[in-house]
Amino acid sequence: MPIPSPSELLDALSHVIDPEIRRPVTDLDMVGDLEIDDGGAVHAEIRLTVAACPLRDELVGGARDALAALDGVTSVEVTTRPMTAAEREALRAKLRGGGSDREIPFAQPGSTTRVFAIASGKGGVGKSTVTANLALALAGRGLRVGVIDADVYGFSIPRMMGADGEPTQVDDMILPAVVAGIKVISMGMLVPEGQPVVWRGPMLHRVIQQFLTDVFWGDLDVLLLDLPPGTGDVPLSVAQMLPSAEIVIVTTPQPAAADVAGRAGAMALQTRQRVAGVIENMSWLTQADGSRMELFGKGGGASVAADLSAALGAPVPLLGQIPLDMALREGGDTGKPVVVAAPDSPAAVAITAIAQALAIRAESLVGRPLGVSPL
Repeated sequence: MPIPSPSELLDALSHVIDPEIRRPVTDLDMVGDLEIDDGGAVHAEIRLTVAACPLRDELVGGARDALAALDGVTSVEVTTRPMTAAEREALRAKLRGGGSDREIPFAQPGSTTRVFAIASGKGGVGKSTVTANLALALAGRGLRVGVIDADVYGFSIPRMMGADGEPTQVDDMILPAVVAGIKVISMGMLVPEGQPVVWRGPMLHRVIQQFLTDVFWGDLDVLLLDLPPGTGDVPLSVAQMLPSAEIVIVTTPQPAAADVAGRAGAMALQTRQRVAGVIENMSWLTQADGSRMELFGKGGGASVAADLSAALGAPVPLLGQIPLDMALREGGDTGKPVVVAAPDSPAAVAITAIAQALAIRAESLVGRPLGVSPL
């Protein structure tokens, strides 16, 4: 049986995807020596971004399987070595695409990534739970999704999404953790467990800027930011750095919570951002007989949507109501969001419908180059 040619070996490795960067290892110049002898024994070298690459075994296994599947290959040996400084710099330049290191890709006129800032007037309304589940629901629709845990003090996204890995640093570029195909970055991945973050406003601004500029996000369809509650430093920084971000307000049915949520949404008047809609969480508890117990009152979400529509002079829809659901709470505690762990549960069905409503809005072409020129 004829043995594969070097080009056939390289083509096989082109199907091995780097789990962090989500591109073929061949495109990233991660393939070093690649040889096959007359007996069909293959030796392949994979260049790792860092010596202690947490996904080394996954890369090695993927390369071994891809090569072993070729007819004529009798054995496969895959070795690894860390990239040299020059190779890492070349990789960083390739991923940046020649752009400025301090450039926020989502703020550029040609960006097609939709950015949703998930906000609330107060804590405890389930904003992070909604963010984590929306990310999984949108990814389930085939969209490329990223999540920034912008709640620097009260980060909870890593636990809720089961993101227990650490970001990989390539010189001054950070590769985010990848969970179920979703790219995730959080302060919770960068500080020791149990250590509080005690920073003033300028430091908060700087860390959000780094999450947007130093992290390699690649091509995303949707970026979700889990904002801290209220109208403080971080929401203002996000408004400055991502003026095209759309605000999604999370509230509960309780009138007191709705009043505070309305003030958070009204911040869009000053920042000139669009409010994509309102999500009402903890809307009711379904009883055994099918009736609904409205533990926190009713109408808060609709009230916020109506008030913001009047204040902003544009329709602000109530995107959906999420019922109280034990599976939703359990999913957040175990790192298995309910839209994946229990997709048929009432909360998962409601969140999936909200994700669909956010995903199907027609894209605006205002301010984007269309690539046409007069003849």
